[in-house]
Amino acid sequence: MKLNARQIDSAKPKEKAYKLADGAGLYLEIFPSGSKSWRLKYRFAGKEKRVVFGLYPAISLADARSKREEAKKILAAGGDPGVAKQEAKQAKILAINNSFESLAQEWHEHKRPNWSQGYADDILEYLRKDVFPALGKRPIAEIKVAEMLAVLRKMEQRGVLDKLKKTRQACRQIFTYAIITGRAEHNPVTDLAGALKAPKQKHFPHLSIHEIGGFLRALSGYSGSRITHHATHLLMLTGTRTIELRAAEWCEFDLKKGTWQVPAERMKMRRPHVVPLSSQALSLLEEMYELSGRGKFVFPGRNHAGKPMSEASVNQVIKRIGFDGKATGHGFRHTMSTILHEQGYNTAWIETQLAHADKNTIRGTYNHAQYLDGRREMLQWYADYLGTLRDNA
Repeated sequence: MKLNARQIDSAKPKEKAYKLADGAGLYLEIFPSGSKSWRLKYRFAGKEKRVVFGLYPAISLADARSKREEAKKILAAGGDPGVAKQEAKQAKILAINNSFESLAQEWHEHKRPNWSQGYADDILEYLRKDVFPALGKRPIAEIKVAEMLAVLRKMEQRGVLDKLKKTRQACRQIFTYAIITGRAEHNPVTDLAGALKAPKQKHFPHLSIHEIGGFLRALSGYSGSRITHHATHLLMLTGTRTIELRAAEWCEFDLKKGTWQVPAERMKMRRPHVVPLSSQALSLLEEMYELSGRGKFVFPGRNHAGKPMSEASVNQVIKRIGFDGKATGHGFRHTMSTILHEQGYNTAWIETQLAHADKNTIRGTYNHAQYLDGRREMLQWYADYLGTLRDNA
């Protein structure tokens, strides 16, 4: 006789567990604690077996009967319902562990040692804000191109194109990581080429050859801190990035050999960089040693000698000498590149000096140790040339 909801609800616990049969192997077991559990008795490979469907009322009578029919189909197909349930449970656990968010966190932990703390924090924040809410719980192997596009399109519509670019790059790398580790087979981000707007290329204000002399004369007359003055001048002479210079430590310099070893963690490409120093650069550093040589940083902060000078320091000098909007610390690199190329210097020397990424991985690896003598000669010519422009009013 089949069960009904009234019978189930009125069934009271006893000293020992007992069963209420619904037919075709399905029964409800009532325990002394009062809990009621749906179970199915069946035979597989000549053996009597049981599978638990769950507790009543979370699993209703109708739900239990539906699960019984599913089990009968599995048996008819030659399968074991108990094994099928375990496989489904494992698949669910695997799906949770292989969710986009889980893989993204794993990828982030793997990559973080190669990034600055600020960059690592930014990438995780972009993912948390724009990607995880929509796709975080989805099994990464099931995410489709259209889903990925919908998420990134919202960023595009907000106009945050720089963040969009970085988020898209991160997502592409996350899917690649999932493929390499055997948890996905396709990268939907690679199919989005041309589907999203790219950020406008930034053009930092930079000095033309006709402005350099006036700039250097104005810099010579700068009445502010000698630390920020020398930092600005040295940035021009070396073509390094502002972060590479402002956080420079004395232990990185060999003034006798005329070299500066910038550690990988401060380089954009995360590779150590050797900077040959012109005689003018060495003179500036010798003067700086008198000012900050007892401390850690070559260019210490104004209010805290234990920290490097602020990110805005060089651009503040540029502003105070009247070149705001005409030059930036980063723009010095553009000026150097333009002049050296016009003079016919080896492009490889210039690109290595500016520490630009080399798309040829092998060549890029060798360039780190190459061209030092050539670059030293090139930077000495450049420093002499800047001095000539300054002196020829």
